Amino acid sequence: MTVEKAWSATSATIRYAILIIFAIITVFPFYWMLLTSLRDASNPVLTWPPELWLQEWHWENMITVNEIAPFVTYFKNTIIVVLLDLCSTMVVISLAAFGFAHYNFKGREVIFLAVLATMMIPSESLIITNFRTISRLDWMDTYQALFVPYMAGAFSIYLLREAFMSIPRQLYLAAKVDGCSDFKYFIRILLPVSRPTLITVGLLKVIATWNAFLWPLFVTNSRSMRVISYGLVNFTSEAGSSNFVMMMAGAIYTVTPMLVLYLIARKQIIDGIARGGIKG
Repeated sequence: MTVEKAWSATSATIRYAILIIFAIITVFPFYWMLLTSLRDASNPVLTWPPELWLQEWHWENMITVNEIAPFVTYFKNTIIVVLLDLCSTMVVISLAAFGFAHYNFKGREVIFLAVLATMMIPSESLIITNFRTISRLDWMDTYQALFVPYMAGAFSIYLLREAFMSIPRQLYLAAKVDGCSDFKYFIRILLPVSRPTLITVGLLKVIATWNAFLWPLFVTNSRSMRVISYGLVNFTSEAGSSNFVMMMAGAIYTVTPMLVLYLIARKQIIDGIARGGIKG
């Protein structure tokens, strides 16, 4: 074996070893969360040496946690909010992106830059203003209060606009020659062609809405309107701050759906963002 081949094999081994180490560091907290959630609640969680495999798996903990807190209700509320937010957001941002991409109106670039500038404003700084608006509309403890203020996202509009602008202008002109209206072109041609970016934007929106905590904390008062993230925090006090087994069981309900969604759709997310940054 030549020196070059030996060095290539050694460097490849080192790279893979580093990747495996970082993969273990990343996955271990999720494994420990699952392991803790299925322990015997009467036994201590933190022991030395740590128990990395259980002799007895207590799957009934997943049922017990629902008896302590209504996670089914939290799930239902979160799914409703996610679906409402996703549908309304996709309509708003796709129409906005279409306008910025295909209409040459006065001040278009200035308005678009103003929209992008909102990305530099922390969302937390707008909470008081949004809260006052929701209060005046008498929307407290309602589903619309949880998603209406955040339907339009500058980053999503930017991604879709870049995806729309990457489609050749000749396609739009050919559709117009054939008598296709702007709306039909938008629905029948532009959206299907831009499907990868639309899927990416939708997935990112679902993940963000599912994980939202601070805003639901402000606009929901009753237990029946809590979403999963807010419900988990309240569950910590309801289950007892020392009941780590039940706390981890509740965390499983919260984390697992988004973790599975990301693992399934990670390729679409990366491809959609890459497509949004390429102009043809």
